[in-house]
Amino acid sequence: MTKGILVLSEEEIRSCVSINETAYDAVEKGFSYLAQGQVTLPPILRIDVENNNGEVDVKTAYIHGLDSFAIKIAAGFLDNHLLGLPTGSGMMVLVSTITGKPTSILLDNGYLTDVRTGIAGAISAKYFAPEKIEMVGVIGSGAQARYQVRGLRLIRKFSRLMVYGIVPEEVDRYADDISKEFGIEVIKAIDAESVVRQCNIVITTTPSKRPYLRPDWLHEGLHITCMGSDSEEKQEVHEGVFAKVDRIACDKKSQAFRLGELHHAIEAGIISEEAKIIELGDAILNHKLGRQSKKEITICDLTGVGVQDTQIARIAYITAAEQGLGVELG
Repeated sequence: MTKGILVLSEEEIRSCVSINETAYDAVEKGFSYLAQGQVTLPPILRIDVENNNGEVDVKTAYIHGLDSFAIKIAAGFLDNHLLGLPTGSGMMVLVSTITGKPTSILLDNGYLTDVRTGIAGAISAKYFAPEKIEMVGVIGSGAQARYQVRGLRLIRKFSRLMVYGIVPEEVDRYADDISKEFGIEVIKAIDAESVVRQCNIVITTTPSKRPYLRPDWLHEGLHITCMGSDSEEKQEVHEGVFAKVDRIACDKKSQAFRLGELHHAIEAGIISEEAKIIELGDAILNHKLGRQSKKEITICDLTGVGVQDTQIARIAYITAAEQGLGVELG
């Protein structure tokens, strides 16, 4: 759509992309393309910067037939809050599949990742969470604790939310923000156990390296979406949880087996790689693979797949080009 390289700022990208039906449909289609074998998906490249408690990930995916794909560079430096900086940052580069040249540089500072991750949580809930939700539970109070709720609101109605986090002032701010944004009641829990026991859907959004969600907290009708474990050492859910659930889902098995909560369950011998584990794309194509009863306990392990990045980056670029936004170089 542009002859040169279109450079977009975070502000411009935010004006073009949000958690809405358009973005949801695009990410969902991306997962369906993946399930149909229409995607080239290389492994994640990760660089650990241990002396500064950080990591940088590179993700990408080419959806066959499209004229461009995204290469994303995402950083997470957990000590940035000590410097008054966000813990997450990043950018995406859109590359032409016709010429191989970059068509756009999206300086989103991690915003597009937040959006597409929130939408993946919504897809998980659409196919595996119960239809009627009395109360949503969120563990963690950072950016994804917000974006996951925004995604969930696209596909489920709820009027109460319970949150637990380890930084009291962040939890207070989160509760105030969410109650104002959605006009719902937000309850601050005293511990993670209270969240799991009292909610129909629980979303874990922490970078924890020590599992805290225990199998003896589970109950009929519960759905868990866990998205914090995106590297080998991270773990939010005790391995034993996987022995007590009725249905296990993930975004991409090969990736979750290496990085996600499933990686720990397999390593502990709780489940095997041959177990019946449903990828989101398969559930999208065949709804019978999703939740089949009100009593089922379900869990979905999200590690973040490059196909989400390509789909969300293309929306940002196409919309910005149509609106005449950005600075064109070359």
